[in-house]
Amino acid sequence: MAGILEGIDQRTNLAGQNRLELLLFRLSTGQRFGINVFKVQEVIRCPQLSQLPGSHPVVRGIARLRGRTISIIDLSMAIGNASLGSYEDKYIILTEYNRCVQGFLVGSVDRIVNMTWGEIMSPPRGTGKGSYMTAVTRVDDELVEIIDVEKVLKEIVGGSETVSAGIIDEEVRDGIQQVLVVDDSAVARNQIKRVLDQLGVETTLCNDGREALQRLQSWLDEGKDVEEFLSLVISDVEMPRMDGYTLTAEIRKHPQLSNLHVVLHTSLSGVFNETMINRVGANKFLAKYAPDELAVVVQKQIKAHKASREALA
Repeated sequence: MAGILEGIDQRTNLAGQNRLELLLFRLSTGQRFGINVFKVQEVIRCPQLSQLPGSHPVVRGIARLRGRTISIIDLSMAIGNASLGSYEDKYIILTEYNRCVQGFLVGSVDRIVNMTWGEIMSPPRGTGKGSYMTAVTRVDDELVEIIDVEKVLKEIVGGSETVSAGIIDEEVRDGIQQVLVVDDSAVARNQIKRVLDQLGVETTLCNDGREALQRLQSWLDEGKDVEEFLSLVISDVEMPRMDGYTLTAEIRKHPQLSNLHVVLHTSLSGVFNETMINRVGANKFLAKYAPDELAVVVQKQIKAHKASREALA
């Protein structure tokens, strides 16, 4: 297992090609799950855990790994299933989400598969709001579920969705401002919307890059000047059907959309993000999830957008 993530730096070449690599794993049943390799730092046998009094019930304990104290989350319990039980023969998938490092306790780890985001589909219709699935795919004719980790972590860690006093700029409320928000996680979409609501900004929500591109085209078909109508696009990176890098590249290629301001707002970490911003032409990378930082970035762009439109008037 030590070599399963060897050469991860080379995998950054997949970004911007609408491709990804999934690390496949199982919990306590035969069902396979997947997680984007870019979010994985290491896969190890579960070490001895120390109990953490007063912690969330799904936190099995803490471990000292590479000089850091890491909370270990029983992923089976976190998505509403039974505990994985004894951890001695289990694995830890060490990940970084939303600026925090945590370990997910899983039953077994399978392998890494290379796929296109076009092969990653939204959950089936009828999937309830309580579902922890953010996407599904098929590998070896077997269903693979991709878990909405942002939903899991919000339920465990919580976090404020309120913009701090003194951050909101009343000037932004002067006139109707439109922002397109693109994210496959319902939790993340709603978090962003709640921040924008506090700023007095109108939002259009899309579930993935392909839906967002279709929405932009529909506005053009309606005769809208989208570059004037839309202050900015806030997009996640990893999404079913079309990722945020590919969405940005498609926007830049379109003669009537190419000047749109695009912020990639993602839980993915690593220096490759800055490289990809330059490669696909995004304007900014913003790590999830900090309401004040998001508010500052949005307000700055809204004011810049208004000024540029007024200058052209």
